[in-house]
Amino acid sequence: MENELTHFDQSGNAVMVDVTEKNTTHRIATARGSIAVNAQTFEAIQAGSAQKGDVLGVARVAGIMAAKKTSELIPLCHPLALTKCTIDFELVPDTNEVIATCTVKVTGQTGVEMEALTGVTVALLTIYDMCKAIDKGMEIKAVYLVHKSGGKSGDFNNPNHKE
Repeated sequence: MENELTHFDQSGNAVMVDVTEKNTTHRIATARGSIAVNAQTFEAIQAGSAQKGDVLGVARVAGIMAAKKTSELIPLCHPLALTKCTIDFELVPDTNEVIATCTVKVTGQTGVEMEALTGVTVALLTIYDMCKAIDKGMEIKAVYLVHKSGGKSGDFNNPNHKE
């Protein structure tokens, strides 16, 4: 069955998926999310004048570090030697939002969707942490997988979030 839950054995016990026999392929995943902030916080992020420093620079590094450590955070994820990880930000002044996008690449036997989702989430959490003195009402929104490619299941483009 194509949609079987692979992290459980026949007895219902949680297991790490055995990828021993899977082909090594080039795999890419991109995830996106946003954080809505108040006007004062948005201005501080945009101007680089937040009290704790370069919010987006620190959030970028935090997201990359988190993607690299995903297997330490999500119990059944395989440790992967990532070949590339990027975190990009888009500032949206009309809505006082920061959109974060994380793209992760690997050549391996399992995908990097969880790494991309972890990277973008931690980047957004870092923005919150660095700006909470100004705005405790920030809201992290809609973290989702945009795209993934590689592996047996092939390409996926999220139909709920067209580019």
